[in-house]
Amino acid sequence: NGSVQMESALLYTFLDVSSDCQFREQLQSLQSQGLVSSLKGTYCYEDELELQTDGNRSGHLQNGEPVFDHEVNEEVIRNIAAQLAEVGDQFDKEIRAREVNDLVQHFLNENLSSEEMTRRMSKAVEALARAIPSDMEQEKAMLVLAMVLTKRIANTMPSLLQRVFSTTVNYISQQLHNYIIRMV
Repeated sequence: NGSVQMESALLYTFLDVSSDCQFREQLQSLQSQGLVSSLKGTYCYEDELELQTDGNRSGHLQNGEPVFDHEVNEEVIRNIAAQLAEVGDQFDKEIRAREVNDLVQHFLNENLSSEEMTRRMSKAVEALARAIPSDMEQEKAMLVLAMVLTKRIANTMPSLLQRVFSTTVNYISQQLHNYIIRMV
């Protein structure tokens, strides 16, 4: 799915450009495992929405959704991820270790389904979005919080990176897909 591919690339790049990333080796392994691939030359067809990679957009709508005439450029994703990582560094200070450790414990429970893990991630992000005062738009705050939680969980326990990465991509795809489309 092209949209999940774009969201995977955004999360991967966020983690890659983030400060204090203590799981670089595991992060690199995500690419070799095929969880993250290049956006170059890829197209996303979802509800007649075509995303392409040179970063340009057409101004027309189809079924209420923007339709892009060009490819989504990896450089655009990198720039967005770098901006989000700066915001993430600010949010990171507001997230208590207990909140991260609670999620770590859930990720360690292999009996929980991916849907249940996505639900727990969603609840944690929503609780943090309410607790951390911010003047930025709610969707952006939730996206950054989900990505920062991913980084903090992987910093706490690098072996969980693959599972938390997949869960976060699912969460972002389900909850913030349209926001990411508008951002790109």
